[in-house]
Amino acid sequence: MDDEQRKIEWKGEVVSIQPRSTVWRYLIDNRTHRECGYNIFMKGEVHPGSELLHHDRGSDRYDFCVAISEKQQAKMKIHIGDVLQGTGWTKKYPEIEFADYYRAGSLKKVNGEDSSARTMDVETDDVNVRYDGTPIPRVKSADYPGPPWKMEVPSLEIYAWRGGRMLSKASWKGKCFQCIWANMANVTVQYDFDRNLVRNRFETFCYGPLSCKYYSMGPARAVPYKGMSGVKDQGWLDEICVQYRTDPDE
Repeated sequence: MDDEQRKIEWKGEVVSIQPRSTVWRYLIDNRTHRECGYNIFMKGEVHPGSELLHHDRGSDRYDFCVAISEKQQAKMKIHIGDVLQGTGWTKKYPEIEFADYYRAGSLKKVNGEDSSARTMDVETDDVNVRYDGTPIPRVKSADYPGPPWKMEVPSLEIYAWRGGRMLSKASWKGKCFQCIWANMANVTVQYDFDRNLVRNRFETFCYGPLSCKYYSMGPARAVPYKGMSGVKDQGWLDEICVQYRTDPDE
C-alpha cells in the first residue's frame, strides 16, 4: 500500500483504449469478470508539480495508463489519436491496480472535439436471451475493419455479455495492443477460502470475435490454492464465459 499518494497532471496522445476489468479466480471452477471502466494508454508526460515522472515500461508502446469511468468515456468519446490532458492520482494499492493513475479529473481534448472514430452498430437480440430472459445487445465485429479493431469502444454492457477469453500476454503487447477487445485485468486469486486469503496479479484477456486470426490463448495459467499444486486453467472456462456468442464473427 502506498500511503503517499500524489495528485498529478498528465498530457499526451491516446495510443490505445481498452476495457478496465477486475477478475476473481477460485481454482479452475470460477472465473468472474466485472467491467468497471476503461484504461487509456498514453504517449506523453506526467507532472506532479514541476517534476517530470519517467515510466520504465521495457516497451515503447505507451508511457503511462490512466483509468477512467464509463461516464467519462460516454461524455468524451475518447479514441486513438486524441490528444488529452487531465489530472489523476497515483495508486494506493499498486499490487491490485494495473493503471498507473486513477480518479482521473479535469479531462479535456486538446485537439478539439472531433470524434472521427467509427462506432459499431448495436442490435438487440430478443430470441437468444440471457439466463434471466434479458435481451442481448449484439455487435458484429466482422462488419468493420480489423483485426485489430480500432473503433470507439462500446459500452461496458457489450463487453459483459460477450465474455472474455484468456489472451497471451505476447499478443496483448503486440498485434492486439490497440484493439478495443483486448484487456489487461486486475485479478484476485482466492488462495484460501476459509481464511479469505488472496493473491493479486494482472492477466490479459480478449473480448474479440472467436474467429479472430490474431487470437492466441497462450500457455495454461496456474491458479494457486493453499495445499494444492499443478492447478491450471487450461481454457475450458473460456467456453462458459463466451456462452452467449451465437456467431464466431461477433
